[in-house]
Amino acid sequence: MTIPLAADHAAFLATAHKLSDLSGLAILPFFRRALKVDNKAHGGKFDPVTAADRAAERAIAKALKLAWPDHGMEGEEYGIRTGASSYRWVIDPIDGTRAFIMGLPLWGTLIGLMHTDMPVLGMMDQPYTRERFWSASKSAQFRGADGRERRIKTRACATLADAMFSTTHPDMFKAGDELKGFEAIRNKVRSVRFGGDCYAYCMLAAGHVDLIVEAGLKPYDIAALIPIIERAGGYCTSWSGGAAAQGGKVVAAGDRRVHDAALRILSKY
Repeated sequence: MTIPLAADHAAFLATAHKLSDLSGLAILPFFRRALKVDNKAHGGKFDPVTAADRAAERAIAKALKLAWPDHGMEGEEYGIRTGASSYRWVIDPIDGTRAFIMGLPLWGTLIGLMHTDMPVLGMMDQPYTRERFWSASKSAQFRGADGRERRIKTRACATLADAMFSTTHPDMFKAGDELKGFEAIRNKVRSVRFGGDCYAYCMLAAGHVDLIVEAGLKPYDIAALIPIIERAGGYCTSWSGGAAAQGGKVVAAGDRRVHDAALRILSKY
Protein backbone atom coordinates (compact mmCIF):
# COMPACT_ATOMS: atom_id res chain seq x y z
CA MET A 1 0.00 0.00 0.00
CA THR A 2 1.29 3.47 -0.92
CA ILE A 3 1.02 5.76 2.10
CA PRO A 4 1.22 9.56 1.68
CA LEU A 5 4.21 11.45 3.06
CA ALA A 6 4.00 11.97 6.81
CA ALA A 7 3.10 15.66 6.51
CA ASP A 8 0.36 14.93 3.97
CA HIS A 9 -0.99 12.03 6.01
CA ALA A 10 -1.18 14.23 9.11
CA ALA A 11 -3.14 16.86 7.19
CA PHE A 12 -5.49 14.27 5.69
CA LEU A 13 -6.01 12.65 9.09
CA ALA A 14 -6.84 16.02 10.67
CA THR A 15 -9.46 16.47 7.96
CA ALA A 16 -10.93 13.02 8.64
CA HIS A 17 -11.25 13.84 12.34
CA LYS A 18 -13.01 17.10 11.51
CA LEU A 19 -15.37 15.34 9.11
CA SER A 20 -16.20 12.77 11.79
CA ASP A 21 -16.95 15.53 14.28
CA LEU A 22 -19.25 17.26 11.79
CA SER A 23 -21.04 14.10 10.76
CA GLY A 24 -21.67 13.15 14.38
CA LEU A 25 -23.24 16.54 15.05
CA ALA A 26 -25.51 16.05 12.03
CA ILE A 27 -26.53 12.48 12.87
CA LEU A 28 -27.07 12.34 16.64
CA PRO A 29 -30.19 14.56 16.76
CA PHE A 30 -31.93 11.86 14.68
CA PHE A 31 -30.76 8.75 16.55
CA ARG A 32 -33.42 6.98 18.63
CA ARG A 33 -35.98 9.53 17.49
CA ALA A 34 -39.05 9.03 15.34
CA LEU A 35 -38.00 9.73 11.75
CA LYS A 36 -39.13 9.04 8.22
CA VAL A 37 -37.38 6.16 6.46
CA ASP A 38 -37.23 6.12 2.66
CA ASN A 39 -36.52 3.03 0.60
CA LYS A 40 -33.93 3.44 -2.19
CA ALA A 41 -34.40 -0.12 -3.47
CA HIS A 42 -36.88 -1.53 -5.95
CA GLY A 43 -38.47 -4.90 -6.60
CA GLY A 44 -39.50 -5.61 -3.04
CA LYS A 45 -36.03 -5.11 -1.55
CA PHE A 46 -35.26 -2.73 1.32
CA ASP A 47 -32.38 -0.24 1.23
CA PRO A 48 -33.19 2.41 3.84
CA VAL A 49 -32.07 6.04 3.89
CA THR A 50 -32.98 8.77 6.36
CA ALA A 51 -32.59 12.51 6.85
CA ALA A 52 -29.62 11.67 9.08
CA ASP A 53 -27.75 9.97 6.21
CA ARG A 54 -28.35 12.92 3.93
CA ALA A 55 -27.56 15.60 6.50
CA ALA A 56 -24.25 13.96 7.40
CA GLU A 57 -23.14 13.59 3.80
CA ARG A 58 -24.02 17.20 3.02
CA ALA A 59 -21.99 18.40 6.02
CA ILE A 60 -19.02 16.25 4.96
CA ALA A 61 -19.19 17.37 1.33
CA LYS A 62 -19.29 21.05 2.29
CA ALA A 63 -16.30 20.73 4.63
CA LEU A 64 -14.28 18.73 2.08
CA LYS A 65 -14.87 21.29 -0.64
CA LEU A 66 -13.40 23.95 1.63
CA ALA A 67 -10.49 21.87 2.92
CA TRP A 68 -9.43 20.12 -0.30
CA PRO A 69 -11.20 21.79 -3.25
CA ASP A 70 -9.25 19.79 -5.85
CA HIS A 71 -10.08 16.38 -4.30
CA GLY A 72 -12.89 14.21 -5.59
CA MET A 73 -15.59 12.67 -3.42
CA GLU A 74 -17.77 9.59 -3.71
CA GLY A 75 -20.70 9.37 -1.29
CA GLU A 76 -23.44 6.82 -0.87
CA GLU A 77 -26.29 9.32 -0.97
CA TYR A 78 -25.21 11.96 -3.50
CA GLY A 79 -22.83 10.10 -5.79
CA ILE A 80 -19.53 11.19 -7.27
CA ARG A 81 -18.01 14.67 -7.39
CA THR A 82 -14.95 14.67 -9.61
CA GLY A 83 -11.78 16.56 -8.74
CA ALA A 84 -8.56 17.58 -10.44
CA SER A 85 -6.43 15.71 -7.88
CA SER A 86 -5.64 11.99 -7.83
CA TYR A 87 -7.12 11.89 -4.31
CA ARG A 88 -10.76 10.93 -3.77
CA TRP A 89 -12.68 10.73 -0.48
CA VAL A 90 -15.10 7.80 -0.21
CA ILE A 91 -17.90 8.41 2.26
CA ASP A 92 -20.69 6.37 3.83
CA PRO A 93 -22.47 8.75 6.21
CA ILE A 94 -24.20 5.90 8.06
CA ASP A 95 -22.97 2.40 7.40
CA GLY A 96 -25.56 0.20 9.08
CA THR A 97 -28.69 2.28 8.49
CA ARG A 98 -30.89 -0.69 9.42
CA ALA A 99 -29.27 -0.78 12.87
CA PHE A 100 -29.58 3.01 13.09
CA ILE A 101 -33.33 3.05 12.48
CA MET A 102 -33.79 0.24 15.03
CA GLY A 103 -31.92 2.19 17.71
CA LEU A 104 -28.96 -0.21 17.80
CA PRO A 105 -25.49 1.40 18.03
CA LEU A 106 -23.89 -1.00 15.51
CA TRP A 107 -23.46 1.66 12.82
CA GLY A 108 -20.85 4.25 12.00
CA THR A 109 -19.67 6.94 9.62
CA LEU A 110 -17.02 5.72 7.18
CA ILE A 111 -14.48 8.20 5.84
CA GLY A 112 -11.93 6.82 3.41
CA LEU A 113 -9.30 8.46 1.24
CA MET A 114 -8.18 6.91 -2.03
CA HIS A 115 -5.08 7.79 -4.03
CA THR A 116 -6.05 6.70 -7.55
CA ASP A 117 -7.37 3.18 -6.78
CA MET A 118 -5.49 2.63 -3.51
CA PRO A 119 -7.07 3.27 -0.08
CA VAL A 120 -4.51 5.24 1.94
CA LEU A 121 -6.51 6.41 4.98
CA GLY A 122 -9.60 5.23 6.79
CA MET A 123 -11.73 6.24 9.74
CA MET A 124 -14.86 4.81 11.36
CA ASP A 125 -16.68 7.05 13.82
CA GLN A 126 -19.48 5.94 16.16
CA PRO A 127 -20.64 9.22 17.72
CA TYR A 128 -23.26 7.72 20.05
CA THR A 129 -20.78 5.47 21.86
CA ARG A 130 -18.02 8.06 21.30
CA GLU A 131 -15.73 5.48 19.68
CA ARG A 132 -13.43 6.24 16.77
CA PHE A 133 -11.11 3.93 14.82
CA TRP A 134 -8.58 5.10 12.24
CA SER A 135 -5.42 4.31 10.31
CA ALA A 136 -2.35 6.25 11.36
CA SER A 137 0.68 6.25 9.06
CA LYS A 138 2.08 3.02 10.53
CA SER A 139 -0.58 1.71 12.90
CA ALA A 140 -4.30 1.53 13.64
CA GLN A 141 -5.67 3.62 16.46
CA PHE A 142 -8.75 3.72 18.70
CA ARG A 143 -10.21 6.42 20.89
CA GLY A 144 -13.04 5.59 23.28
CA ALA A 145 -15.43 7.54 25.45
CA ASP A 146 -12.67 8.15 27.99
CA GLY A 147 -10.79 10.22 25.39
CA ARG A 148 -7.66 8.06 25.56
CA GLU A 149 -6.01 7.09 22.28
CA ARG A 150 -4.44 3.66 22.00
CA ARG A 151 -3.03 1.37 19.33
CA ILE A 152 -5.09 -1.63 18.22
CA LYS A 153 -3.90 -4.89 16.70
CA THR A 154 -5.49 -8.00 15.28
CA ARG A 155 -5.06 -11.24 17.21
CA ALA A 156 -3.52 -14.57 16.31
CA CYS A 157 -5.88 -17.31 15.11
CA ALA A 158 -4.39 -20.45 13.62
CA THR A 159 -7.35 -22.18 11.97
CA LEU A 160 -10.88 -21.65 10.75
CA ALA A 161 -12.01 -24.03 13.48
CA ASP A 162 -10.79 -21.48 16.04
CA ALA A 163 -12.24 -18.44 14.29
CA MET A 164 -14.93 -16.06 15.51
CA PHE A 165 -16.76 -15.24 12.29
CA SER A 166 -19.04 -12.34 11.40
CA THR A 167 -21.09 -11.16 8.44
CA THR A 168 -23.80 -8.54 8.18
CA HIS A 169 -26.53 -10.95 7.04
CA PRO A 170 -26.83 -14.18 5.00
CA ASP A 171 -29.23 -12.39 2.63
CA MET A 172 -26.35 -10.37 1.18
CA PHE A 173 -25.13 -13.51 -0.63
CA LYS A 174 -26.78 -14.33 -3.95
CA ALA A 175 -28.29 -17.77 -4.34
CA GLY A 176 -25.81 -20.08 -5.99
CA ASP A 177 -22.03 -19.79 -5.68
CA GLU A 178 -21.98 -16.79 -3.30
CA LEU A 179 -24.28 -18.48 -0.83
CA LYS A 180 -22.41 -21.76 -1.18
CA GLY A 181 -19.13 -19.97 -0.43
CA PHE A 182 -20.59 -18.37 2.69
CA GLU A 183 -22.03 -21.68 3.89
CA ALA A 184 -18.73 -23.46 3.29
CA ILE A 185 -17.00 -20.99 5.61
CA ARG A 186 -19.85 -20.95 8.13
CA ASN A 187 -19.63 -24.72 8.53
CA LYS A 188 -15.94 -24.59 9.46
CA VAL A 189 -15.70 -21.76 11.99
CA ARG A 190 -16.06 -21.82 15.76
CA SER A 191 -18.79 -19.19 16.12
CA VAL A 192 -20.95 -16.99 13.87
CA ARG A 193 -22.42 -13.56 14.60
CA PHE A 194 -24.61 -11.49 12.26
CA GLY A 195 -25.38 -7.77 12.09
CA GLY A 196 -22.10 -5.96 12.74
CA ASP A 197 -21.74 -3.90 9.54
CA CYS A 198 -18.68 -1.61 9.78
CA TYR A 199 -18.45 -2.15 13.54
CA ALA A 200 -17.50 -5.81 13.04
CA TYR A 201 -14.53 -4.85 10.84
CA CYS A 202 -13.26 -2.54 13.56
CA MET A 203 -13.68 -5.31 16.12
CA LEU A 204 -11.53 -7.47 13.83
CA ALA A 205 -8.87 -4.74 13.76
CA ALA A 206 -9.06 -4.53 17.56
CA GLY A 207 -8.56 -8.28 18.03
CA HIS A 208 -12.08 -9.44 18.93
CA VAL A 209 -13.23 -10.95 15.60
CA ASP A 210 -11.13 -13.26 13.42
CA LEU A 211 -12.90 -13.45 10.07
CA ILE A 212 -15.49 -11.54 8.03
CA VAL A 213 -16.89 -12.67 4.68
CA GLU A 214 -19.35 -10.52 2.73
CA ALA A 215 -20.65 -9.92 -0.80
CA GLY A 216 -22.42 -7.19 -2.73
CA LEU A 217 -20.40 -4.39 -1.14
CA LYS A 218 -19.94 -0.96 -2.71
CA PRO A 219 -16.67 1.03 -2.49
CA TYR A 220 -18.07 3.26 0.26
CA ASP A 221 -18.83 0.13 2.35
CA ILE A 222 -15.22 -1.03 2.53
CA ALA A 223 -12.63 1.54 1.33
CA ALA A 224 -12.30 3.25 4.72
CA LEU A 225 -11.99 -0.05 6.58
CA ILE A 226 -9.12 -1.54 4.57
CA PRO A 227 -6.34 0.74 5.91
CA ILE A 228 -7.59 0.28 9.47
CA ILE A 229 -7.49 -3.50 9.18
CA GLU A 230 -4.17 -3.68 7.35
CA ARG A 231 -2.34 -1.31 9.70
CA ALA A 232 -3.69 -3.30 12.63
CA GLY A 233 -1.93 -6.33 11.14
CA GLY A 234 -4.84 -7.87 9.26
CA TYR A 235 -5.76 -8.69 5.68
CA CYS A 236 -8.65 -7.57 3.47
CA THR A 237 -9.05 -8.79 -0.11
CA SER A 238 -11.56 -10.01 -2.64
CA TRP A 239 -12.56 -13.68 -2.55
CA SER A 240 -9.95 -14.32 -5.26
CA GLY A 241 -7.21 -12.59 -3.26
CA GLY A 242 -7.22 -9.35 -5.25
CA ALA A 243 -7.87 -5.76 -4.19
CA ALA A 244 -11.09 -5.17 -2.23
CA ALA A 245 -11.44 -1.38 -2.45
CA GLN A 246 -14.06 -1.51 -5.19
CA GLY A 247 -16.31 -3.73 -3.09
CA GLY A 248 -18.03 -6.86 -4.34
CA LYS A 249 -17.08 -10.10 -2.57
CA VAL A 250 -14.78 -9.31 0.37
CA VAL A 251 -12.93 -11.37 2.98
CA ALA A 252 -11.13 -9.84 5.96
CA ALA A 253 -9.08 -11.67 8.58
CA GLY A 254 -6.81 -10.80 11.46
CA ASP A 255 -4.35 -13.65 10.89
CA ARG A 256 -2.81 -14.63 7.55
CA ARG A 257 -3.38 -18.32 8.26
CA VAL A 258 -7.13 -17.85 8.56
CA HIS A 259 -7.20 -15.50 5.58
CA ASP A 260 -5.35 -18.03 3.43
CA ALA A 261 -7.61 -20.86 4.59
CA ALA A 262 -10.72 -18.81 3.78
CA LEU A 263 -9.33 -17.91 0.33
CA ARG A 264 -8.71 -21.55 -0.48
CA ILE A 265 -12.42 -22.14 -0.01
CA LEU A 266 -13.87 -18.89 -1.37
CA SER A 267 -11.72 -18.79 -4.52
CA LYS A 268 -13.73 -21.78 -5.76
CA TYR A 269 -16.85 -19.62 -5.78
